Parts: sequence; C-alpha cells; structure tokens
Amino acid sequence: MIERLERPISQDESKGSPDNPQNSDWWGRPDSNRGPERPRLIKIDPNSKINPNLQAFRDFCLIDLQLAESTTERHVHRIRKLLRNRDPREYTKQDLRAHLMMVKEKMSASAYKNELASLKKFFGNYLGMPQLVSSFKYPRQGFKPISVPSKAELQVFYEALERPRDKALFLMFASSGLRHSEMLSLDRFQDLDLENRMLKPRKTENQSKHCWLSFYNAETERDLKEYLRNHKDQAPRLFPISKRHVLRIFKGATETTGIKITPQILRDWFCSELGSLGVPDRYVDAFCGRVPKSVLARHYTDFSPEILKRIYEKAGLKVLS
Repeated sequence: MIERLERPISQDESKGSPDNPQNSDWWGRPDSNRGPERPRLIKIDPNSKINPNLQAFRDFCLIDLQLAESTTERHVHRIRKLLRNRDPREYTKQDLRAHLMMVKEKMSASAYKNELASLKKFFGNYLGMPQLVSSFKYPRQGFKPISVPSKAELQVFYEALERPRDKALFLMFASSGLRHSEMLSLDRFQDLDLENRMLKPRKTENQSKHCWLSFYNAETERDLKEYLRNHKDQAPRLFPISKRHVLRIFKGATETTGIKITPQILRDWFCSELGSLGVPDRYVDAFCGRVPKSVLARHYTDFSPEILKRIYEKAGLKVLS
C-alpha cells in the first residue's frame, strides 16, 4: 500500500503568506515572476460588438468540445486578433486565405497548424460555416528524428545551476519525464510520495494529454531533500514558480554552458534513455502519460503502481553517473 505525505496543520494561518511581509521565509516571496495556479481566461467586455461572440465561442470550446481552459484561451486569443472590430459573418474564404498566407510567411509550420485549428473550430464548428474552412488543409509534417544531449552534457549543464531548487528541478525533469505543466502543478503533500519516490501528477481535462504515474531516482532524491530542508513553510506546490521563470533558469544555464537544454529536451532524453536501458515502449508511454497504442498495452498489461515502480528501479536510470 503506497502512503502519501500528510500535510501538517499550521498553528498560524496567516504565517507564510504574502500578506505577512515580516515572514521572510514565505516560499513564493523571492519569486516576483510567479504565475497563477490556473491559466488566466480572457476577460470579455459585454459592451463590445464582437466580444459576445468570443464569450460564446469560449463556452462552446469548454463545454461542447471539452477542451482544456489553456487550449480554449489560446483559441479565443487567436480569433480575437483576427476579428478585431469586424463581424465574423462578414468574412469570406478569400479573407481567411489571405490571413493564412500571412501566417504562413511569418510563422512556423506548427504555428500555422495552430492558427488553422482555431479558424476551423470558430468558423466551421461554432458558427456552422464549414464552407469557409473545409478546403484548408493542415501542413504535412514529416518524421524528424530527435537528437538528445549526451549524459556528459547533462552533467555540465547541471553544474551550471546554482540554487538547490534549480538542481532538484532539473533532475526531476530528467529522471521522471513529466511535462512542464505537470511538474509545476505537483502538490508536495498530495502528489509526492517520498517513501516510494513516486509522482502522481494531476489529471487534466485536456483530451490530448493524459497522465498516470512516474518516479524519480536516488540522485534526484538527494537534491530534492536538500531543497525541501531549506523550505520549512507549508506552501503546497512543490515548485512554486512560473513556467516563464523555469525557462529563464534553463536559458541562463544554456548561455553559460553553450548547451541547449529545456524541460521538453529532458523529457525526450528520459524516453530515449529508458529505451536504451531496455524498458518496453508501453511502460515508457505510461511514465510519460501517453495513451497505450497496441492491443497488448491497452488490454493485457499491468500498469499498477507496484509494477511500474519495479520496472523503473530495474532500469537503473542515472543522470549524474
């Protein structure tokens, strides 16, 4: 039976909060760039001619299409930039074609794909005008082999990180394979099992993203314990910093070492390294929160925490040695 860390009860509810500046140990206080817990949704001005369309489109994405709030926000943002003060039903196919031509010239293929996805959902699904967008095809994206850094490069990058928090965060990404958003949403009392070195990220409402369980290795455990020893307050988030702040940390180490590493690159390295250590693909997918692809994986594979822990430990994943 896997136990979770019990959350202690503070004697003073006001202690350790931003409203109490006398407490210099408050967890999030040193980070002035800390982001919100949940994605900020677009504020709709009811006095605007176009905004009611955006509000209804936002509700359509959340309820009818069951999209995540962050995905919905991005769709609404793109459509708001397109419409400005124009009635959406005045748009013609040529208008949208000209818009996509401009996007294609200025943005990458993936950005073009995202822009087209928003147009299809707004004009095709929400407004019921599929004739405007049905002829537009998504760009073909061929297979591009990834290239992951060597273990020696990871070690050089790790040494360039100065703070215990940053070293622990780096090793957590490298040894667990979690997504960026999953790592930053971890609750130290509910999602972190110190005894079993197990992580259980929160499930997301996003249909394209899934999560189950992952683990971290003994190297990470040492840095994580040192990091936690220096933070005695009871802030729930394990890493109470924003995504932008994390990227700034990685960018600083990249500039110091000349080695480009991001949380996504560490996720790629994790998958590649487990594969080289002989872990079957279906278990790598489970650690990374991907949907099983084969019939064997979907219906005849045991993905219990005990089995996953045994497979992870048998692989003997190491980052620093």
